[in-house]
Amino acid sequence: MPPTATDCLCMTHRFTRRDFLAAGAVSGLAAFAPLAMAWQSGDEGADAAERLFTETAKKSVARGLDFLAARQQADGSFGGTGYQGNVAVCSLAAMAMMAAGNTPERGPHGRHVAKFLDYALASAQQSGFINGVTVSHGPMYDHGFATLFLAEVHGMTQRRELRDKLAKAIKIIVESQNRQGGWRYQPVRAEADVSVTSCQMMALRAAKNAGVFVPKETVERAADYIRRCQNADGGFTYMQDGGESVFPRSAAAVVSLFNAGLEKDPLDVPEISRGLDYLATFRPTPGAKVRYSHYYYGHYYAVQAMWHAGGRRFAAWYEALRDDLVDRQTAAGSWDDPFGTEYATAMATLTLQMPKNSLPIFER
Repeated sequence: MPPTATDCLCMTHRFTRRDFLAAGAVSGLAAFAPLAMAWQSGDEGADAAERLFTETAKKSVARGLDFLAARQQADGSFGGTGYQGNVAVCSLAAMAMMAAGNTPERGPHGRHVAKFLDYALASAQQSGFINGVTVSHGPMYDHGFATLFLAEVHGMTQRRELRDKLAKAIKIIVESQNRQGGWRYQPVRAEADVSVTSCQMMALRAAKNAGVFVPKETVERAADYIRRCQNADGGFTYMQDGGESVFPRSAAAVVSLFNAGLEKDPLDVPEISRGLDYLATFRPTPGAKVRYSHYYYGHYYAVQAMWHAGGRRFAAWYEALRDDLVDRQTAAGSWDDPFGTEYATAMATLTLQMPKNSLPIFER
């Protein structure tokens, strides 16, 4: 069995796993919280989470990661057509490999992570903006997910230029926050929407976990923007000027509020509580017709929201989603989506690995 991400990090820093778990928080490595500490009191414990990740799910993930590895290009990017080389999609693919215990130095897909790290660093402009030259749904999506990747890989490698480029990438996010508190497609202080704002919130939280300075007021203003976009039904609008609630962006918004970390008990925050109730109505049913778009995007965030909520709420959601995702996997080991096969496969394999709690951003 390949080592977990925590095992690999412990070996890299000459920590034993027992020392690491006992320490709980060491500099930027504190984000690697042990699974045993991730379940709220009264839950069944770490074994309950691990049992959710069945052998069938493990095999599904392994096939998906092998598919992604085979789609890596010579320059370190992933993909063949459409969104080939898109730094956001590629970052998700590399993080899916990292969630399985691979680091730039270790693991069966370690070399693939290392090659993409080269690609991501090469995509960082002198200004700090990270953006490839391929098709993009919005440059700030590219920048946000790439910054998230750099923050997640930060404790796994000794690459000297990484921290400097990560700090510059965060500076771009901080300086492009608009007057409402959010972000949109371009790194300028113009409009804002919940989806792009949620992406930047993930990057900010990950960078803070890695020990990079993130102004508290930036996070507070972003959280306030997300709150103001909530509808009476608990879901969230696309922009602050109103609109209907939709599952995918509502899932992203709830995760953003969890990631803000502004309250001691997030479940006591009314906006989070109402948001979780809204999301619960979209629990997947294997084989059933999906009544919303952006399936993989929505569940990438929704499974994180339920993970943060913890306990039986997460278990019930994950079991249903796990079975649905396994059913959707193709014979080639991939998943399909209009935004690209690599995108869907990266999202699906990340989602299936949620019970492992092996990436810093998933820390409660």
